Amino acid sequence: MASNALDELGAGPFILRTLFADVPLSEDGTRDDIKINCVEYLDNNLYVGTSDSELLHFVQIPPDPADRPGSPIFILASRLRPVFLEPAGSHNVTKPGVQQILLLPTVGKACILCNSTVTFYALPELSPVFSSLQIKNCNWVGGVDLNAFGPDSDGRESAGVTILLSLNRKIQVARIGDDARLIKNIDFAGSTISVRRDSIACVADSRSYALLEIEHQLKIPLMSISSLDEGQPGNIVGQAQDISASAGGGLLRSNSSANPPSRTATPDPTHRRAASSLGNLISAVNRRQEEPAQETEGSTSRRNTPPPGSSAGPDAATNVGTSTTDGRVEGQTIQPSSAAKTRPVLLKPHIVSPTPEEFLLVTGTSPIEPGIGMFVNLDGDPTRPTIEFNRYPKEIVVDGGSSDLSSSRTSLGPEDEGYVLASMGRGFPDGLHYGLEIQRWDTEGTKHWLEAPGTNSSGVNSPQNLGIRSLLGSDNSYFPEIVDRLCRKRFVPFSFSGMASSTMSLRSLDSRTTGSIERLSKERELFEHNVDSQSEDSLADGWQATRNAEEEDFARRLAGRTARLAVWSGRKIWWAIRNPLILQLDAQLEATTVTADQASLERRELFTILSSFHGQDAKSELEFLTFSYIRQRAGLLLLTSFLKSERAPFSEGELRAMEEVLVESLLDPRVILTLIPGVRNEVGETKRGIWIFGGVKSTAEEFISSRDFDKDSSTMSALPQPVLQFLRRFLSAWRRKKGFGSIPDEKEVFRTVDAALLAVLLELDQHSPPGIAKGRSLRSELYELIDNGVDCFDRAEVLLESYHRLFVLSRLYQSRKMAAHVLSTWRRIIEGERNDGGEFPDGEQRVREYVMKISSQALVREYGLWLANRNPKLGVQVFADDKGRAPKFEPTYVVQLLREEAPSAVKYYLEYLVFGKGHTIYVNELITYYLDIVITRLQLSSEAREVVTSTYTAYRALQPPKPTYRQFLTDNAPPNDEAWHSRLRLLQLLGGSHDYDSEVIRDRIASLGSLAEDLLVPETIILDGRERKHENALRLLVHHLGDYDTAVAYCLRGGASIYTIYQAQNGSSNGSSSQLQLQQQEQQETQLPPSPENRKGPKRRASMPPTQEQQARLFRALLGEFLALEDVGDRVEQTGLLLEKFGGWFDVGEVLALIPDGWSVDLVAGFLVKALRRIVGEKNETTVARALSSSQNLKVQHELIVRIEEKGPSIET
Repeated sequence: MASNALDELGAGPFILRTLFADVPLSEDGTRDDIKINCVEYLDNNLYVGTSDSELLHFVQIPPDPADRPGSPIFILASRLRPVFLEPAGSHNVTKPGVQQILLLPTVGKACILCNSTVTFYALPELSPVFSSLQIKNCNWVGGVDLNAFGPDSDGRESAGVTILLSLNRKIQVARIGDDARLIKNIDFAGSTISVRRDSIACVADSRSYALLEIEHQLKIPLMSISSLDEGQPGNIVGQAQDISASAGGGLLRSNSSANPPSRTATPDPTHRRAASSLGNLISAVNRRQEEPAQETEGSTSRRNTPPPGSSAGPDAATNVGTSTTDGRVEGQTIQPSSAAKTRPVLLKPHIVSPTPEEFLLVTGTSPIEPGIGMFVNLDGDPTRPTIEFNRYPKEIVVDGGSSDLSSSRTSLGPEDEGYVLASMGRGFPDGLHYGLEIQRWDTEGTKHWLEAPGTNSSGVNSPQNLGIRSLLGSDNSYFPEIVDRLCRKRFVPFSFSGMASSTMSLRSLDSRTTGSIERLSKERELFEHNVDSQSEDSLADGWQATRNAEEEDFARRLAGRTARLAVWSGRKIWWAIRNPLILQLDAQLEATTVTADQASLERRELFTILSSFHGQDAKSELEFLTFSYIRQRAGLLLLTSFLKSERAPFSEGELRAMEEVLVESLLDPRVILTLIPGVRNEVGETKRGIWIFGGVKSTAEEFISSRDFDKDSSTMSALPQPVLQFLRRFLSAWRRKKGFGSIPDEKEVFRTVDAALLAVLLELDQHSPPGIAKGRSLRSELYELIDNGVDCFDRAEVLLESYHRLFVLSRLYQSRKMAAHVLSTWRRIIEGERNDGGEFPDGEQRVREYVMKISSQALVREYGLWLANRNPKLGVQVFADDKGRAPKFEPTYVVQLLREEAPSAVKYYLEYLVFGKGHTIYVNELITYYLDIVITRLQLSSEAREVVTSTYTAYRALQPPKPTYRQFLTDNAPPNDEAWHSRLRLLQLLGGSHDYDSEVIRDRIASLGSLAEDLLVPETIILDGRERKHENALRLLVHHLGDYDTAVAYCLRGGASIYTIYQAQNGSSNGSSSQLQLQQQEQQETQLPPSPENRKGPKRRASMPPTQEQQARLFRALLGEFLALEDVGDRVEQTGLLLEKFGGWFDVGEVLALIPDGWSVDLVAGFLVKALRRIVGEKNETTVARALSSSQNLKVQHELIVRIEEKGPSIET
């Protein structure tokens, strides 16, 4: 946006505030032709000089302290007409009036220049002093040492103040104290202005500038005021000249016209100041021709000089440009010269001193052409780049800078900005406007234009230049706008008309949240009471009014500014005050709303404003609050632009930048959420409310009250995806601020943040694929939010229930270690209640694992039983696991509990006790369970019976070597056939070393009737072995099963079992290979199905191995069964193998008697060879034994004879 447009909105560096709205310029109020020429202010005293030769003195009356926004008023203390000397013949000449007011507070005096006459008065009442002293023909009074006002002043003028009086033919140096004393005269004619730093004064006549060293009376000519003026030789510019003459001392008297002519001498080389560079620069700028002429008294007298009142008032420059002098002595009337028509237009000189080492001088070509400001130091050398004015100014002042002590800033420092303010007219499309052109003099920057209220081309007052002056005194000005913007006020999210009913209406809400909002509305009063009861019970009546007053007082403390510049036009006087940064930036924010139809341009301008102070550290409390306020308000404006940016959507970079601004601004996120209909229902507040900057509050309320705010859309589903994604990132960033002590009302803020973020994530996660979150995803963010704990626990429950996210609800309970609620929620999911996330596929296993981690025995019992009824195998693990944290249950109690509450799980728990813990006391009961399952299945299902019968047929058809029948059953077991697996467990228990009642088991098997022996063959074999019915067992093994290897093993074990082995102690070498095979088979057979705790099998039999006689008897029976096989091939093969491998257990004679006569000897040759070898071996062993016995007998006989001989004969009587 153009600078002028921003300036109109108050975004410039200065602002005008009324000092005096209606100055009574005429005593009776009837004259409108009177103007204000000059203004001065000091210690609540306002002095106004008018064109009617009157000096008005006003006294400021402060406002009533009780009237906060009140302004001070001025009362007229006196209306003075200063004495002036009117030259003869000048009655018909228009008099300028009061031209200057020079206040000298250190000596309590005032110098008044009125109609070219200087008179003196006492401060503050303006009573005349030095009554006999009047100085006429004076063009300017001033030249006060500006350094004397600085902090480094050494008080060298404590005895008086030195001033310069610019007369027509000379400059008088006078000291004003208790009296007025002339110090010296300086031979410099026609000066119209002077500004002094220490002993160096920058002065100007009607045509050129010069530097004067008043102590040694040296002069350094500088550039011409007009660049078209070629009257001054270029070779003397910048060269020091000695202008010393006789200086009259003593008391200052009224001057006369008999002044000696000025003399010019060659400057003393010791006093010369180097300024060659300045001369070159001025020669280029002014384009003048060098003329080697020495300035004389005559040439000086021919210079154009202004009339006595040329320096007074804003319109004095016009008079200067149209008047000349004819060389008359002082006191004579000056008549216009016809020669002025052919000479260059004379411009009013302007001199200001921005720093103690610099002067700013203005040159130009004409009043309507641009002017150039040039900076020179005390030696006349250029110091910095020039500045340009759009038109040659009427008046200029400087304000601020690194060392400007007349700044209107409240504090000075190296970082202060320096401005130059120039009064001028400027052309606009609607005509000529008068105002102030403002620009930086210490650096490059944008020019600003400031007009006085009501003084434009179509204003009430006639258009005229603005007068401006830097005043000696200053005053504190109060900015109510700062208070309005920075004063924190309570923001009520639902206080706007129609808002409460629309946002909280249950009919307008989604069906999912209707119940939750209804519940919230009912609980709100109770919630506020419970939350605030401890922290806010102490809130006294009227606490809000008290806080409002405190907030306003705090803001008022920051809203004061020091004013030192006065601007006037017509009958009005204003303070020109540095526009506080907050008002400048806020005006720029206001300017962006002008481009509301261009959303993209609006947000670019907002980002530009924010970047103007990005990374800048605040140097004061006001600046800190300014940055915070602007960020917050700009963030709100960006947000509102984003919410209505359907036609011009934000780019990703702009969206990220907006989020950063909103987070860094620390604006209460509840305010942000209030502007978004879908989440504003999550905003919560305590009785203390939400307090934000007043300007931010107004912006938020303005948007909520506008048509852009969708009052009818209060559901989350109505929000577009970009808004939801923005909320997700924004609220997540805010949530990371938890624990920061700088967050006011932290508890309620983060309760709202958590609730809104949860609602947003739930809405976004509806479109995620079902199942547990994988990697970084929306669902993982949702889990992380819940798992880390939320401050809005009750609201989170309601939201999760409304979105049917039961698994996430269980995680919420887990974050609070609410085990009962976790398990209850999981049970709801497993039992089929709606769970939209689909994240709990293995729910029963999760329940089992979680129950093991809790210490409540009651919960373990409750959910163990519940799980045992649903999944008996998994449920019994709850009671069987030894690693659970809860106290263990006694097995007898568990068995009884399961029988009563979960009968289907008893079998699995008994398996755990028997197979996992080795509790054999439950073997009988477990066998009974298995038998019931197997027999019931066989009784009820003919298919099951056919399957069992077919297994026998298939097993018999297998060619050796083949596995045991039990291994065959295990390898071919269907995965989910409970009866099949129960039979395997039954065989394991029956074949083990457990004590059980075989009679009861046989009776139960007999319930199958005649089919019992055909269907449960292995079971019958095991029972026959226990009952010593070995012949029947071997018969079933050989003829019904065809399991020949198991039959051999049965004989080796002595009929103890068909599927359990022991460590043989006296096994025959002939049976070693068979036993190894049996051991390998048994290792496979004894592998238990998974148990709740471990997989260890039952204990091995503790009885001793069978004797060889028992084994031989069983082998003889087995031989008979082999010889009875129907298949001749099997009969011959198995008989031959048995005799060959286990021939040691057989008697040769018995075998030969049993073998059919028709068999070939080759079939039993191996057995016979081994038998004969065994017989021969036994015979040889017998022979050897006999020989050994004979020798032993001889040895014993020999020993007996020897002993007899040793003892000799004995006589018995």
